[in-house]
Amino acid sequence: MEVDMDAKQYVGIDLEWGYDKRHLYCSMGEYAKTALGGFGHAIPKQHYHAPSKATRPEYGTKVQYVEGDNSRPLTPAEIKRIQKVVGKFLFLARAVDNTILHALNDIACDVTKGTEKTLQAALHLLNYIASNPRPRIRYTASDMILQIDSDAAFHVRPEARSRAGGFHYLGSKDNGQFNAPTLVLAKVIKNVMGSAAEAGVAAIHLNAQEAIPIRQALEEMGHPQPATRIRTDNATAKGFVNNTIKIKRSKTFDRRPWWLKDRGAQGQFNVIWEAGIYNLADYPTKHHLSPHHKNVRPIYLHEGEQSPTTLQGCNEILRKKARPSVLAALRAYHPPLARVKVFGHNLRSTL
Repeated sequence: MEVDMDAKQYVGIDLEWGYDKRHLYCSMGEYAKTALGGFGHAIPKQHYHAPSKATRPEYGTKVQYVEGDNSRPLTPAEIKRIQKVVGKFLFLARAVDNTILHALNDIACDVTKGTEKTLQAALHLLNYIASNPRPRIRYTASDMILQIDSDAAFHVRPEARSRAGGFHYLGSKDNGQFNAPTLVLAKVIKNVMGSAAEAGVAAIHLNAQEAIPIRQALEEMGHPQPATRIRTDNATAKGFVNNTIKIKRSKTFDRRPWWLKDRGAQGQFNVIWEAGIYNLADYPTKHHLSPHHKNVRPIYLHEGEQSPTTLQGCNEILRKKARPSVLAALRAYHPPLARVKVFGHNLRSTL
């Protein structure tokens, strides 16, 4: 038996205590390097900023085609190797590096019927981990109030499946403090969703179910919980849950909003709407381009002074980084616009 009075490690996670500022830094030391060595994977010459490849959207396209995959199927040995990669790094993703969760989710869903494209996705993920081998997150003392951001990416998986995302963290009573996540959800919704609103409700439902045992644990630890705030960027989903929209001909997802309504009436959840640009659960739902990963990394992992401590700080980062994509969309859809203001900036000269 070993006694660690300094509490420097727990279940393989390295703990660095900053008692003066009431911080706790979590990392996993040489875990990534050791795992990569076990797979015989060398550090790439090029630095990878994204855990997965993303196709740049074509703004203004009227028809969006399904992306085909005609590459060769995987051999049994390749399938086993990819499964080992997923199993090895899933613990790292859940414990510290939540930026790789959506990539792992995609690979895990595809591996049994995978093709060479799946193998390339796993290789890309390994290159990203090798390029960023020491992820770190920081927890700060808070009021221990559970906060949740919920989002869904509609029809982003084969067989018309959608992915739900969630970002759970402990904040302050005034909802202003930001903290490292206690849970990040990146999960394919089992059923086929008929609309983006249905996917949004399903995502809220999944996040609320994950939150119930967390709420119970917090209350048993002596931290009474008010109605947990769940932020969503889908106004229709929020209207279903809060009963401000009449549900008509939506029996296919009738159970989810009624379950959420019942729990809301019990004072467990409070679903609110906020613009998608500020939704922290958007990140684990889909693939993003490398610049986006690089820009928002200080939110999801600790990057020194770049990382925010308040939601306002997160919003400021997301607002700045969203500006180029908004400009691109406006150029595609409204090229002749004369005067448009986005985030307080006049786009007349830009367009």
